[in-house]
Amino acid sequence: MKNHRGCTQNISLNYNKQMKRTSNILIAAAVVSGAMLSACGKDNRKPGKHYMPDMGESRAYEFYSERLSTLKPVDGTVKRGELLPYHLKAVDTAQSNAVKNPLTLTKADLEEGKRLFNIYCGICHGSKLDGNGPLYNGGNGPYVAAPANLVSGPKAGYTEGRLFHVMTFGYNAMGSYASQLDKEQRWKVAAYIRSVQNDGANASAVASDSTQSAPAASAAAAPANDSTAASH
Repeated sequence: MKNHRGCTQNISLNYNKQMKRTSNILIAAAVVSGAMLSACGKDNRKPGKHYMPDMGESRAYEFYSERLSTLKPVDGTVKRGELLPYHLKAVDTAQSNAVKNPLTLTKADLEEGKRLFNIYCGICHGSKLDGNGPLYNGGNGPYVAAPANLVSGPKAGYTEGRLFHVMTFGYNAMGSYASQLDKEQRWKVAAYIRSVQNDGANASAVASDSTQSAPAASAAAAPANDSTAASH
């Protein structure tokens, strides 16, 4: 009898423990379900509770403030891999004749110079560099004044430095192209123009195609003082 009573009590205790465990699970499930349902409101403007709002709404960084984002680089700052600044002023036309092309040119560079010339310069100066581009078109275009002829006349004697200077600051009706072409691109265009002038007699030395075009370690030295602009 005692053994029978002991077994009955053990069964009853195990049953009570199992029921309590089941009740706890059901209560937890009900709480979770209620929390999920409460977060699903009908008003989309009130989406409910955010568990970790900083993951959905990032903090504003001071870097993006108007004061900092509009700051310009410090004067004289040179981007990695970029040519050194061009220190001549617009009036230093005479000095620009002595400035040398700092690039080690390849045939690919001249082809790139030709491509850029046709995009930015050919509209006025023409693909043949004779000043008869679409805007002039032999006097029948919308531009009444003939642009400069780069292959004959006084402009045919311009050095690469002078051509670079004109592209940088503009000349007469021609505006500056410094915003459209970076310094390396302007030097390539200048080299291409010289390669065409006088049937290529003015062309700079061109390295083999295996040699990569690279900026020189330093820009050509130029006097610091401004000079009187030479007659054009």
